Amino acid sequence: MTPTINRTTIALLVALLSMLAPFTLDTYLPSFPDIQQDLQASDQQMQYTLSYYLLAFGVMMLIYGSLSDALGRKRVVVVALVGYALASAACAVAQDIDTLLWMRAAQGMAAGAGMVIGRAIVRDLFAGGDAQQVMARVMLVFAIAPAVAPIVGGWLEAWAGWRAVFWFLSGLGVVLTLLVVRFLPESLAVEQRQSLHPWDIAGAYLITLTHPRFVLLALLFGINFGGLFLYIAAAPHLVYDLLGYGVTDFWILFLPAVTGIILGSQLSGWVAHRWRAEKSIWVAMGLMSLAALFNMAQALWLPVAPSTAVAPVALYAMGMALAMTPIGLLAMDLFPHRKGMVAALQGFSQTSSNALIATFVVGVLFGSVLSLSAGMMAIVILSWLLWLGYVRLEKSI
Repeated sequence: MTPTINRTTIALLVALLSMLAPFTLDTYLPSFPDIQQDLQASDQQMQYTLSYYLLAFGVMMLIYGSLSDALGRKRVVVVALVGYALASAACAVAQDIDTLLWMRAAQGMAAGAGMVIGRAIVRDLFAGGDAQQVMARVMLVFAIAPAVAPIVGGWLEAWAGWRAVFWFLSGLGVVLTLLVVRFLPESLAVEQRQSLHPWDIAGAYLITLTHPRFVLLALLFGINFGGLFLYIAAAPHLVYDLLGYGVTDFWILFLPAVTGIILGSQLSGWVAHRWRAEKSIWVAMGLMSLAALFNMAQALWLPVAPSTAVAPVALYAMGMALAMTPIGLLAMDLFPHRKGMVAALQGFSQTSSNALIATFVVGVLFGSVLSLSAGMMAIVILSWLLWLGYVRLEKSI
């Protein structure tokens, strides 16, 4: 670890870069009805504004990982942030739903850089428990995004309409660009950079994607977040239709969820030098399972209310936050010379899972609290299968 590196500064910058993607995802959720009416869009087209963003985000993650391994971290981030600011401005001036869809895809293409490269930067500069502590701080700041985004979006929507939301995101991209240029160091030394030749990249991806333990960890990294993202993607239906609240009331769902993420991140940082990564994941899986059982019970036997519908989501978010950092670090340690690629594949797994949920699952499950809780339970069961598969392979080595 480089002694002159300021751990707090790095954690804050990486957190801001990482939170850009979920912030972009959530800020415009309160504007769904206004956008739909203004651009004469169908319910399915509005759902596609999520799907296009997530799919483009996931695909570009794979590219950013290799680019940052070959060209260095900082310059790739700066170019992506400039593109993000321009794409957000284009969303603000869109006059039809097709234009908005394509510009949402452009936003996704640009936003992927920060999340991928930020994780690689932390692993470049820190190791072991230090890396887990820094990532826990990153998660702590990152956790603010899902809570603040729809609240800010609701205020902007009520004050100046949906276009103001995207102008705000464009300005955010400009501010982040200036912060990165001024304060973010280049963490990847020239001698550690990898080839950008297509055959070399293809070979590296082939080795990584045929590594059984890595594949299980990458899938687990993506699937675990899905239990929370199911509620994020269904937020307009949950807040407006099932709970009967309005455009400025998204905090009812997001504030408890983020509180759970903050608690889980704090716990992850506290146990970084006390527990092995595997123990943290076992405890996290237990918390998520308890949350899923609680969720099913309240949906079956209690009346629909914010306190009963949202409390299990907060507990799930706590377990998820505890699990994410050790899962990610275990995967990176399998390929220490390809941290950018590993972070990209983890991000792609997470984003692909989110895109599938937004495209195919939310439309089926958003009709009731019970169906949403069943979706969370299914995700927890799948997570257990992936984790137990990894543990079995690890023991066989």
